[in-house]
Order: sequence, then C-alpha cells, then structure tokens
Amino acid sequence: MEPLDVGRCFTLLEPGPVVWVVTHDGQRASLMTITWTMAMDFAGTCAITTGAWNHSWQALRRTRDCVIAIPPAEMIDTVVDVGMCSGRDVDKFDRFGLTPLPASRVAPPLVAECLANIECRVVEIVEPYNIVVLQAVAGWEAPDRAARKTLHAVGDGTFVTDGDRLDRRARMRAKLPPGF
Repeated sequence: MEPLDVGRCFTLLEPGPVVWVVTHDGQRASLMTITWTMAMDFAGTCAITTGAWNHSWQALRRTRDCVIAIPPAEMIDTVVDVGMCSGRDVDKFDRFGLTPLPASRVAPPLVAECLANIECRVVEIVEPYNIVVLQAVAGWEAPDRAARKTLHAVGDGTFVTDGDRLDRRARMRAKLPPGF
C-alpha cells in the first residue's frame, strides 16, 4: 500500500453511473451532469449531491421535483459538455440536440436518448452537505437500446464504463426482496 491523499479518496468510491438531473424552472427545462448519486433502499429512495454552484439547484429546491436521466456511455462527450456549461446561459436540450419527452408525474421532461429516466420528488435536503434525498415516483427504460453500458466518473476527468454483467440471481434469490 502507498499513501493516498484524503482529498482523492472519493475517486475510489464514485458510485456512478453519471446521470443528468433534469429540472424545470417554470420557463424551460435544463440538465446538469451529476456524478455523486446513491441508492438508499429497495423502494426507490435515492440521493444526489449538488449545490448552489449549479443553475438547476434553485429550480430543484423550489419545485421539489426532477428527472434522473441515465445516458449511455457512448454519449460521453455530450455528458461532459452538458456539465461544462450553465443552463443559465443556454438551452441545453437545444444546444446538444436532446429530445425532451413528457414525464407522467413531474414537470421536468424525460430525455429520449437515455437508457432510463426516473421521475423523482424531493423528500429532504440535508444541509449543510447539499444532499438531496429523492423518492422515485415513476421509472422508464429503453430496453431496445443495443448499447447498454453506463458511464462512471473516476473524479479526475477520466471515466470508466461497465464491464461484463455477472448474473448471480439464482445464488442470491432467497435473500432478495420480493419483486426484485
């Protein structure tokens, strides 16, 4: 073992996948790229970490709803570019040629190009850490997509993608919650 700067420890824990958080401020929809996400239970509770430095933060706090959109790995350049500009200055759907689709339970739209979209409501914002606890209220996936790999941030401008899917459902079946 060699020493690791404590400020770099998060690069070992990035849970991925990289997602877009879609919000709507009453005027237009916007997206922000987020790498810090966390599943919290089997009932659709999850969390993201963001803050006032993101234009979408105010819309998220005010409207208390969003869509978590999961782009495929082959969209890496668009994912990075969406994260490198502000919705304050640009309509990101228009600039990046993304297709908004109507959501069923929240105001922000789904993103058609994504592998999946999760409509969420804000349950709690944990200050001072800017942790936004979300409850999924509807979910959508695009199972016909040939490319299914997701993108995971390492935290220093580099990314990795999923590897092979290893199926151990039969081994774990007795321990999984019903319906899993």
